[in-house]
Amino acid sequence: MAKSDSMSGPKFKVITTNRRASYDYTLVSRYEAGIMLTGTEVKALRENKCSLQEAYVMFPKNGDDLFIMSMTIPEYSMGNRENHEPTRTRKLLLHRREIKKLQDAVKEKGMTIIPLQIYFSDHLVKLEIALAKPKKNYDKRESTKTKEVERDLKRKYKV
Repeated sequence: MAKSDSMSGPKFKVITTNRRASYDYTLVSRYEAGIMLTGTEVKALRENKCSLQEAYVMFPKNGDDLFIMSMTIPEYSMGNRENHEPTRTRKLLLHRREIKKLQDAVKEKGMTIIPLQIYFSDHLVKLEIALAKPKKNYDKRESTKTKEVERDLKRKYKV
């Protein structure tokens, strides 16, 4: 007997990804966070309009909340005067223990939190963030070289 659609699990629709993240950083751990958005922001995301290129995640001074800064969601095309500001600061929703882990890790030297991708999980908008350490230039060259070697091997032994 086949599973019905309601039991098949959540449906994912990726809106945008940060492709430079894995090139510039070594990803240590990943987290899924919700985002506090307005109605016109969600409608703009449904049109696949978003940019994570300049976005970064940070804790405010003397705060226990996590915010994403400089994430660009352009104004909704059918919006009116109640439209949102494209690059406003948005609060991320995580469990308290996950926020505490991230705070402790960021206090450690050289660790940062970066956004990886934004997507719909059923009807909810989620942001995948990662605890990361920046790569040195020689690390970037080495990872590029290994990718090229793997690509050449796949081409050579492809039947």
